[in-house]
Amino acid sequence: MVALLPRLRAFARSLTRNAADADDLVQQTCEKALAGLSGFTPGTKLESWLFRIMHNQWIDVTRRRRPTLDIESEGLAETLTGEDGRLTTQARMEWRAVSAAMADLPPDQSGVLMLVCVEGLRYREVADILDIPIGTVMSRLARARTAVADALDGKSTAAPASGEHAR
Repeated sequence: MVALLPRLRAFARSLTRNAADADDLVQQTCEKALAGLSGFTPGTKLESWLFRIMHNQWIDVTRRRRPTLDIESEGLAETLTGEDGRLTTQARMEWRAVSAAMADLPPDQSGVLMLVCVEGLRYREVADILDIPIGTVMSRLARARTAVADALDGKSTAAPASGEHAR
């Protein structure tokens, strides 16, 4: 479980959009997992079980209060120490652009994007974790990828005004 903490935190950040809330969600997930360890089936993937617990916990938390959409810097500078200044600047700009594009996604899309593209989970695993049909996973992922790509290309994702043609 300890080895999965960075992955759990990344998924929590995609759900909560706030570092402090993400840390709380990871802690709550670990507490629930340890308390309900008898619910884990040996031979299955621990990370899928933990992601499912986290997603369910996040749903419970959001039902109790309105979620915050505050995004904080990830501290990328520390990971790039000693790099070429031009590469560091470019990496920071790309990181900010991707973070901003993901922040604009609805939570259901950002969660699927995080689980598939960052965590490398299969569509079936994501569908099981989120308790949604696999087609919904594919649809949300496609919309998320398109929105991020459009944002990075500088395209507007807003609906066109009347009389304008969609791109």
